Amino acid sequence: MEGSVRTLSVVVPVYTEAATIREILRRIRAVSLPLEVEIVLVDDGSTDGSREVLREYEGREGYRVLFHERNRGKGAALGTGFRAARGDVVLIQDADLEYDPGDYGALLQPILDGRADVVYGSRFLGGPHRVLYFWHQVGNRIITLFSNMWTNLNLTDMEVCYKAFRREVVERLEIRSRRFGVEPELTAQVARLGCRVYEVPISYSGRTYEEGKKIGWRDGLAAFWHIVRFNLRARRRARRAGAR
Repeated sequence: MEGSVRTLSVVVPVYTEAATIREILRRIRAVSLPLEVEIVLVDDGSTDGSREVLREYEGREGYRVLFHERNRGKGAALGTGFRAARGDVVLIQDADLEYDPGDYGALLQPILDGRADVVYGSRFLGGPHRVLYFWHQVGNRIITLFSNMWTNLNLTDMEVCYKAFRREVVERLEIRSRRFGVEPELTAQVARLGCRVYEVPISYSGRTYEEGKKIGWRDGLAAFWHIVRFNLRARRRARRAGAR
């Protein structure tokens, strides 16, 4: 999957983030990269004014703005954004302020060096982070361990937002998940495609539930089912491809 990299698409799924969307877009644009950057914004049926904010960016150079008429989930928003993205590399960015675009350089370097097809950030490899929920961290580590048992990858943070993909990988991904199951789904497919995967430390400024955090314990429990489901599906696809 070698090839030159000239453009980056930052896909930003948006759901009820009117308070932070302008600031995260400012931070993305403030990053200095040796690439042309397009920002793909996908509003997932927001009702808090996010849609009106995004309309301010329609028609601006370097932006693509898309809307779901109803809330369909993060997985659906990423699917829409991936199909619209035109960059040689596609990177996922949440619309809140938990993840710092200042980490883009570290995330992209293994791809730019020709060493990686996919790069994951990791909140657990030593980057600065806000101190918050102990049991969330424990849950993330258990979920990642269970995912690794299925994929045979040695990731430390499967559920992380920051994932960067070469275009050749994105074109082979089929996203079926509608909610947060998209993280184990992407990981299962990346593993079955035999991608060269790297992981780099990133900073993390997590939110409390009072500040707008959306993922909860039900999503954590559902992740175990999604890991089994999507890894079995990825194996079936690999067998069918091998047969062909």
